[in-house]
Amino acid sequence: MTVFPRTLLWRTFLFVAALMLLSVLAWFAIFRTYEREPRARQLAQTIASVANLTRAALITARPEARLELLRELSDREGIRIYPADADDRVAPLPNRVFLRRVETLVREKLGPQTRLTLERNGVRALIVSFRIDDSGEGEYWLALPRERIDRFFPIEWLGWAAAALLLSLVGAWLIVWRVGRPLKTLAAAAGEIGRGRTPPPVATDGPVEIETLALAFNQMSADLTRLDQDRALILAGISHDLRTPLTRLRMGIEMSGMDDATHAETVADIEEMDRTIGQFLDFARADAPPEGSSGGGGEAMQETDLAALLADLAEQHRRRGAAIALAAAALPPLAVQPNALRRAVDNLIGNALRHAGTELPIDLSLQAAGKEIQIAVADRGPGIPPDQAERLKLPFTRLEDARTGAIGAGLGLAIVDRIARSHGGRLELKPRAGGGLVAAITLPR
Repeated sequence: MTVFPRTLLWRTFLFVAALMLLSVLAWFAIFRTYEREPRARQLAQTIASVANLTRAALITARPEARLELLRELSDREGIRIYPADADDRVAPLPNRVFLRRVETLVREKLGPQTRLTLERNGVRALIVSFRIDDSGEGEYWLALPRERIDRFFPIEWLGWAAAALLLSLVGAWLIVWRVGRPLKTLAAAAGEIGRGRTPPPVATDGPVEIETLALAFNQMSADLTRLDQDRALILAGISHDLRTPLTRLRMGIEMSGMDDATHAETVADIEEMDRTIGQFLDFARADAPPEGSSGGGGEAMQETDLAALLADLAEQHRRRGAAIALAAAALPPLAVQPNALRRAVDNLIGNALRHAGTELPIDLSLQAAGKEIQIAVADRGPGIPPDQAERLKLPFTRLEDARTGAIGAGLGLAIVDRIARSHGGRLELKPRAGGGLVAAITLPR
């Protein structure tokens, strides 16, 4: 199970969001880089100006008035001045590019002996040293508020960047959703075709590329529907036309007076041809969409008691001498094409009886599995190889050994598969534990 989403909408949105976030970060880094030098020069100029003005004030003031001057500067300007002492505990300046550049510029303006620190004797501030004269005597510490260096980036710029990023992401989501919505509709319609149904035409609005794709899809769907209808009509017409001469042939044989052995063989051949024609008709009917659906002219969907339907089928085969064991759960009625579903289950029971014989019972079951309903026919015949299961659902396909002498045109499982898919379900062919085959029709509830 992957955490990364698989839908086009989320993948495209996350990709655009990642690109925009990287763009914002790159812009922030570039802004910081190009803004650093002007800000460092401005701060260095402020420090030098305050230090020079303070020094000038101290030089011009009488020695006995200097203490009062220091108090006044602290109260009015927020500038604190301390006499330097040899025992001062001065923390080294942090190794940051901005602060190192400010230190270099301050020394250029105040002299190479100037010291810059952020902490002295436990007091945290922007602290710079200066001397009243060049004799080395009268060194002072000038402490400025830390706010002058702590505000590395204006908070309003962060707000604007966040707002721009948010608006861009909302715009990206709307654009991707606009593109992804018709694709999702097309995918759903393609799924309907895959289940043997005819979806309604998809909308052709949107960008030119989406419109072209939708028009091509609608044309393809219409062509497939027409092709299926024509094929079903041809099969039904041919099958119907063949049954008339077969009936005449059967009547002729009954009146021919041929010997019993030849008569029996000929009748068996005619009955086999009639069964094959019946399969053609069933195959044609299996392609017809439900009445009331797009392109539908087949059997209407009806609320059906599946347990009763299977019980009737089982009893019908028991009267013919088959051993059918039925285990049907009591389930609510389900909307199905009852005659089509009956043909499908009857085909599976017929296959099981032909290949497994009548000695062992055929297990017919109905059960609910989550959001699905499963109708299963299990026999004890020779079974089929698992790798042949999907191939046997194709029309006119039979196993090489025909499961020991099967008869028919190879349409039985294809008919069942088409009926199951027309109901939004599927046909599964699985080996049975202990030998045999389980043919299961799974339908959505």
